[in-house]
Amino acid sequence: MDDLKKIYMDFEKHLMTDKQPSHYFNQIFDEEPSYFSKYPFDILTNLKEINQSLKYHPEGNVWNHTMLVIDHAAIRKNQSNNPKALMWAALLHDIGKVTATKIRKGRITAYNHDKFGENLSVEFLTALEAEKDLIHLVSKMVRWHMQILFVVKKLPFADIKAMLSEVNLEDIALLSLCDRLGRGNMSDSILKDEMNNVETFISECKNVLP
Repeated sequence: MDDLKKIYMDFEKHLMTDKQPSHYFNQIFDEEPSYFSKYPFDILTNLKEINQSLKYHPEGNVWNHTMLVIDHAAIRKNQSNNPKALMWAALLHDIGKVTATKIRKGRITAYNHDKFGENLSVEFLTALEAEKDLIHLVSKMVRWHMQILFVVKKLPFADIKAMLSEVNLEDIALLSLCDRLGRGNMSDSILKDEMNNVETFISECKNVLP
């Protein structure tokens, strides 16, 4: 078995079995920094260099955020119709921020990181020889993970019909919840607000269904 396939299987094992997969990922990248600077793993390790607005992400860089998200997803993965796809999507959901993150008028922004992330998740999983069906599903969940924000805030970027043609509503809502919870300083009031946002998102989406 070649190294890439072995690492892919190790990643998947820890995503699917660990209570807190972040412990494994932080450990493995700390122990093998030179190896994981190589393609395709640099797509992930680059997240450590991408800062976020501390107003919305007090946990710091995108890597820290991603580690929180996969731990939240691990708790809830059995609620998903496809736990494997959920966990991989949680790991890869923000890789588009490597390309999209810019400083605009003194603000850190990551416009269209969902769209960039769709392509990068395909690239990453293809390099690891993942199953084509998994690659497709994960990439689409990455593509649509920002819709909860667009729908709840009634932004013009919302496209419920297109989203529902490519992903399962409950699964994208679950990924979105994990994403929203993957922040530092999560108070009970913020948790309640995010749970309400998910309910609003699901309700608004169901209103569009035939």
